[in-house]
Amino acid sequence: MTTTSPAHGPAASQPGPPPPFDPELVAALDVIGEQLPSALTADLIPLLRQPNPAMPAPTNDDLRRDGAFEVSERLVPGPAGAPEVSLLICRPAGVTAPLAAVYHTHGGGMIIGDNRTGVLPLLDWSQELQLVVVSVEYRLAPECPHPGPVEDCYAGLQWTAAHAAELGIDADGIVVAGASAGGGLAAALALMARDRGGPRLAGQMLMCPMLDDRNDTPSSQQMAGRGVWDHTANETGWTALLGDSRGGPDVSPYAAPARAADLSGLPPAFIDVGSAETFRDEDVIYASRIWQAGGIAELHVWPGGFHGFTMMAPDAAISREATAAQLRWLRRLLAG
Repeated sequence: MTTTSPAHGPAASQPGPPPPFDPELVAALDVIGEQLPSALTADLIPLLRQPNPAMPAPTNDDLRRDGAFEVSERLVPGPAGAPEVSLLICRPAGVTAPLAAVYHTHGGGMIIGDNRTGVLPLLDWSQELQLVVVSVEYRLAPECPHPGPVEDCYAGLQWTAAHAAELGIDADGIVVAGASAGGGLAAALALMARDRGGPRLAGQMLMCPMLDDRNDTPSSQQMAGRGVWDHTANETGWTALLGDSRGGPDVSPYAAPARAADLSGLPPAFIDVGSAETFRDEDVIYASRIWQAGGIAELHVWPGGFHGFTMMAPDAAISREATAAQLRWLRRLLAG
């Protein structure tokens, strides 16, 4: 592991006005704003962890989809000296052949969520492509700061790869995937697997990933007080994970993958992000640095998209296009 602070943005200057939101997404933002404050502060974390009737967690019946999936949970060994890790496993029913798998790290800014968060869209992929979905439960910050969350995820990934035959998984077809904080964790897992000689990954699906603790790109400044997960919320999440080291010189790339000095030797990456969100610039830079290192990355910047728009406004035209692009990439990757 090499820790560094590579150049991560354009020359410091006052950014212009923020790009406009997609017109079809504006109405969704009004509704979302009633449930999720843009400027999230640490004192709101306990409130956000309370069950929300407007966004209920999927039940096992929801996940089974009328018998399309077999659903189970397994407790597997966690990192040394840490609690066991819970894996939610959804497998297409009635299929005996080994299948490719998506190993999912959920979003939530490192401070909220569980292994059912964000799983339902992955089941759409699974039904289309016949994939096993394995979603990991990791300890949350600030109660468990770095490296606890990512080490939980890595322990679950190691177990999944080691028990691939038992789970009916093709060990050469494991893709790590996540959105937001989960995208950052998925990127970190790809770095850890490379550096530790760990599981061989087929790809990394990074959806609007949270990659850079420095929180100082033009897009981060432009989106202050706007949209979903603004500059203040981002500072809250990173501070919960890193404490006083946030933004300093010695942050691990396994916490903030944008800090990695070397992005060579990574599995093919899919990276998407909205043009009207905090993470736009750090995600574009990450894709560019993968290319500069000789790697493979597919990058999509969706005009007018706010953070998490595909999950929060799935029926909007731009959301449908973005979701279709994700599925197309997975199909090509796994057919190769």
